[in-house]
Amino acid sequence: MPDATAADRKVPTRRISFEESLRHVPRHFACDGDIVLSHLAASLSAVFPDGEDFFVRSVRHFRGDVGDPALKRQVAGFIGQEAMHGREHRAFNRRLSELGYPTLAFERLTRRGLALRERLASPKANLAATAALEHFTATLAELLLTDEEARGLFGDGAVRDLFLWHALEESEHKAVAFDVYRAVGGTERMRTVTMNLVTAGFIGGMALAVAVSLAGDAVARRPRALAASLRRFARSPLVSRELWRRLREYNRPGFHPDDRDTAVLVDRWRDELFGDAGLLNDRLVGSVA
Repeated sequence: MPDATAADRKVPTRRISFEESLRHVPRHFACDGDIVLSHLAASLSAVFPDGEDFFVRSVRHFRGDVGDPALKRQVAGFIGQEAMHGREHRAFNRRLSELGYPTLAFERLTRRGLALRERLASPKANLAATAALEHFTATLAELLLTDEEARGLFGDGAVRDLFLWHALEESEHKAVAFDVYRAVGGTERMRTVTMNLVTAGFIGGMALAVAVSLAGDAVARRPRALAASLRRFARSPLVSRELWRRLREYNRPGFHPDDRDTAVLVDRWRDELFGDAGLLNDRLVGSVA
């Protein structure tokens, strides 16, 4: 169950823009020009905009069924944050497309696939999928915020800043979709079955997307360069057993996102990114709601 501080959880909407800094991102922007990590980050970014829109629709559908005033406020913050994530990743995807990545094609495929899901699945099933995918993003966000090596993998400063901001806000709202799912009577069975399906689909889809993206990159067709990059990826924290264990915690009976207390971590990065001397204050383009 949520901890005692859940009612006080803050989910602010920050009006922010990374578009100017992203205009100068180089083709292989990951650490040391790494090929696989660049294509992985690009493929993740490609699914974010329409994925975030899907999350918003899934949660908004049940907004009127939420009676708790604190959760209602968090839902409003969740919607605002996810809308900003979608906007900024679309800007990044446009730059990646200019560099030769198939991000815009991946955006279209994601949009069509999610539209089909919404036609075939019930609103509650879509909310269960949102809660499951939010656990993926929150787990990856925690890795990024706690592991200096993971942050270093992004290489280019503008890309790292984009993903750090995204990670902070995923950590701030990590329990919102889950709490809405519980509030509207979502079952444990649907929750865990959905997670198993989402895990297979997400990992399989990402692997295919990265493979397709790499296939269009002439540098990736150099066997020695690709092999070195794959070895580096295999040793990275992105495929560690600990990360996998944290992802699978979702299937534990009675699981709640707040079981992993990240309040101190969130406070640290709020101050580091948006405190009085915050690293990203110059990216803010409006007041924080």
